[in-house]
Amino acid sequence: MLATMSGELPPNINIREPRWDQSTFLGRANHFFTVTDPRNLLLTEEQLEGARKTVQDYRQGIVPPGLTENELWRAKYIYDSAFHPDTGEKMVLIGRMSAQVPMNMTITGCMMTFYRTTPAVVFWQWINQSFNAVVNYTNRSGDAPLTVNELGTAYVSATTGAVATALGLNSLAKHVSPLVGRFVPFAAVAAANCINIPLMRQRELKLGIPVTDENGTRLGESAQAAQQAIAQVVVSRILMAVPGMVIPPFIMNTLERKALLKRFPWMSAPIQVGLVGVCLVFATPLCCALFPQKSSMSVRSLEAELQAQLQESHPALRRVYFNKGL
Repeated sequence: MLATMSGELPPNINIREPRWDQSTFLGRANHFFTVTDPRNLLLTEEQLEGARKTVQDYRQGIVPPGLTENELWRAKYIYDSAFHPDTGEKMVLIGRMSAQVPMNMTITGCMMTFYRTTPAVVFWQWINQSFNAVVNYTNRSGDAPLTVNELGTAYVSATTGAVATALGLNSLAKHVSPLVGRFVPFAAVAAANCINIPLMRQRELKLGIPVTDENGTRLGESAQAAQQAIAQVVVSRILMAVPGMVIPPFIMNTLERKALLKRFPWMSAPIQVGLVGVCLVFATPLCCALFPQKSSMSVRSLEAELQAQLQESHPALRRVYFNKGL
């Protein structure tokens, strides 16, 4: 039986915000190590729904007897790992941040193993951009959906741009050392992120994303906020790829000269995937933590129309806040 909140838990735990202080890098890193934990993918439907119920009940002032603060925070992080912060909808499994490490280590490892032939480049860049498109759409900011036409155009443009970039760089790499050639996939991924993320979130750039005051009260939509949000996501995604795509090539270049890989060349792909995975376990949460999830900007940096509107309705307001997406 559910009771009104008068038991063990204090009524003022703000589970709308992360557990750790998001104004510090360390606090954000702790938050994202929890959010990107791949073990969240193994949670059952029952566990996800149980976490959602616990969180929603607590927000309404209801708590099951015996629920501890640690259990409440665990439920909050399970809920956040699977449900979109703005729409509340359940996110597709491979689009969740907890899928970033296993999906990216497999795709990136294969991209870096099979980068020498044109069919392999096209196939793995297509797979990578298809995955990125799902992630970028799943982790968009705001609650306005893309139309099927917008989604299709964005996906085709981003994938074509990435494949063209990879093929162009690959043809140039034939004239340089094998080690430099190994960095072609990274250059293609970096360029593709600059194309894919803005295209998959083009609706935000056109119509804006919700901006709020410090207490979460919605004040309007801003395209300027969307530009800042998307720029921050592009930077963090490119940096996220750096360790996994820069460190393994040096190691693999050395290993391929050794007798073991010459004797068992099939081991190259699993070793590369494993190396990328080790890098991504740390790079993913640390790069997500570079910028606060609840980002902010000065009212003066907003569109003139929204500025005028806010000066009239909230004359003392200096900053607005928004979910930057991931």
